[in-house]
Amino acid sequence: MMTYYYKNNCLCRYFLNVIFNILNKKVYNYFPYPYFVSVVHLLVGVVYCLISWSIGLPKRAPINMDQLGLLTPVAACHALGHVMSNVSFAAVAVSFTHTIKALEPFFNAAASQFVLGHQIPLALWLSLAPVVIGVSMASLTELSFNWLGFTSAMISNISFTYRSIYSKKAMTGMDSTNVYAYISIIALLFCLPPAILIEGPKLMQYGFKDAIAKVGIIKFVSDLFWIGMFYHLYNQIATNTLERVAPLTHAVGNVLKRVFVIGFSIVVFGNTISTQTGIGTAIAIAGVAIYSFIKARIEQDKRV
Repeated sequence: MMTYYYKNNCLCRYFLNVIFNILNKKVYNYFPYPYFVSVVHLLVGVVYCLISWSIGLPKRAPINMDQLGLLTPVAACHALGHVMSNVSFAAVAVSFTHTIKALEPFFNAAASQFVLGHQIPLALWLSLAPVVIGVSMASLTELSFNWLGFTSAMISNISFTYRSIYSKKAMTGMDSTNVYAYISIIALLFCLPPAILIEGPKLMQYGFKDAIAKVGIIKFVSDLFWIGMFYHLYNQIATNTLERVAPLTHAVGNVLKRVFVIGFSIVVFGNTISTQTGIGTAIAIAGVAIYSFIKARIEQDKRV
């Protein structure tokens, strides 16, 4: 039963994530405002959560000030990581952003050892070498490379690393669906001010008008709605899956998901990549796979 559940969830996650990444990039091709789009992603998810709570699917878990205090740093890191990911998606090819984001395990390992004081086994550090080498190779010859896309993807990696650290401290006792709903609400509040300050004037002057002139108001609103839905549903399913399956199984799923997204984005957008970029991306993904398998095995052994 668990295997059947996981296979169906994996297929659903791959579908939602691939469609999200493709549609998201298509929106940026005619509406290059990542701060505002990030707000829309979260806003659609928050409305979805509020409607779900109103009909009791799921029943809203009450939250107190202590729990709010625990979830706020998680939400802040989630907000920053999400916005920076979108800045990168808007600036460079989707495949390149996901290649850079393959470095996230390296930042997780570094934070665990040097921030939390956990001893990271030598095997894990060695498995990260091909990730760093692969990303470096891909970056040097990436045709869509620019420093904004690269830097924002790196900041996203660091933000999501600290989100993981704070998540371990924020054990609220709630189910994963309610936890993600509260994180989405708080993250939305963090994302609103920079979106208004950085992109608000441009949007009011010509941003909205240009987008509507290019694709029409119905398609524009529809695209924003669906990328928000795909974003929320993917993350919700990923959170629920992590709660139900073994770490090794989840690690395999995450590696395959990144392969799917990179592959489909190259095909759909017709991105031209150099041989070195292709080889570097493959090496980085292989390194992530090795790291994920070793890390998950270590965690399973600890549980046993």
